[in-house]
Amino acid sequence: MFSAKILVVDDDQNLLELLKMRLESANYEVLTASREGDALEAVKGKVFDLSIVDLQLAHRDGISLMEEFHLILPEMPVIILTAYGTIESAVEAMRRGAYSYLTKPFDPRDLLFQIDRALENRRLNSEVQRLKGLLSERYGFSNIVAKSEKMQKVLEAVAQIAKIDSTVYIHGESGTGKELIAKAIHLASERKNKPFVAINCAAIPETLLESKLFGHEKGAFTGAIRSTKGLFTQAHEGTIFLDEIGDMSLPIQAKLLRVLQERQFYPVGSEKLVEVDVRVIVATNKELEDLVKQGLFREDLFYRIHVIPIYLPPLKERKEDIPPLVDHFLRKISQQMKKEVKGLSPSAFQRLMLHDWPGNVRELENTIEYAVAMTQQEILTEEYILQTKGALPNEPLKPLKEARDDYEKRYLVHLLEICRGNVSQAAKMAGKYRADFYDLLKKHNLNISEFKK
Repeated sequence: MFSAKILVVDDDQNLLELLKMRLESANYEVLTASREGDALEAVKGKVFDLSIVDLQLAHRDGISLMEEFHLILPEMPVIILTAYGTIESAVEAMRRGAYSYLTKPFDPRDLLFQIDRALENRRLNSEVQRLKGLLSERYGFSNIVAKSEKMQKVLEAVAQIAKIDSTVYIHGESGTGKELIAKAIHLASERKNKPFVAINCAAIPETLLESKLFGHEKGAFTGAIRSTKGLFTQAHEGTIFLDEIGDMSLPIQAKLLRVLQERQFYPVGSEKLVEVDVRVIVATNKELEDLVKQGLFREDLFYRIHVIPIYLPPLKERKEDIPPLVDHFLRKISQQMKKEVKGLSPSAFQRLMLHDWPGNVRELENTIEYAVAMTQQEILTEEYILQTKGALPNEPLKPLKEARDDYEKRYLVHLLEICRGNVSQAAKMAGKYRADFYDLLKKHNLNISEFKK
């Protein structure tokens, strides 16, 4: 089994035979071409992992041939072979896309080293592109489950502001998907191929947060055994996401304000100024305006970060997103657990729709994960849904029939609000025939027109 496929192009037949022998002995599959036309035909007909091209060919220069190769195989690294007097041309070849060059006569070990390094570089680049593709798959706009009008407006705003570098302020309860939206902004921006660095400010002790954000020099404090780059430096030319910024102490807020104003800072224990180019996205589940009034959050910092506000509504305000979210989580979690769970029973769905979801989307995902883990059936039943939830309210007990009727009416109202008065859709979600569903509406004196929007 060959380790890679290499094309060698040179008008010196003796050199071609020598290179072919050397490379095949190193376990490479080798194709040689002494004519430029033959080389182009080879690249059109096969996929090569690397090419070695002489700078001075019989009828043209190797640089223009390399550029034609790259029109067909853009990711293929090319090593240029050059004579002593043409090193400047070889440097020009690298500027125009060559991976490296070797000067004739060369040591075969140098050639093998260059080939090995070029192939490893290509492998790493391919892996990076694969990971970026997975990231886009997971966090790209098309994969954010948002059917409700409120979330559609959020995504419209995200699409509008992604291409500009203004600071974004995301406000929403815990579990609403603030980091998901931040990643979507990054992936839709001009900085998408640069780092996305996230930190939860509430999760880092105040004594460590400054060095975490801005880095520190060796010996700056007890335990600082080596110099460390901070997250702002790591995010250079990319995006930094500061989650739960409302939990940041006032001294750290003052230092952050300077970074946002001047895009420069001193690492802890250092006298050397560091400059960074970053897009800043912040998020909080707190009312920062109230914290400003209480003196717990700097007013000048608030106005510095509150440039483009995005509000993420809680799940209880967008319950029409629950069915598609449930479908999404069911597919994902069933695949991870290698189970064939296909859906929920009507009574299980009722529990989901009537719950207020204080933990929002994260709580919904955890609920589905628990149910899939526990069930042995293809359909999730209510026994696995919110088992610890839905305790009886702290109020005088009603007769069973009255309590059942109250529950039924509340359920129907919720359902009609979610379906916006669409009886067919509501009946389907309730697991009822349309005629039976109309009977229930009549029983509780509910008027469909009041729910249509």
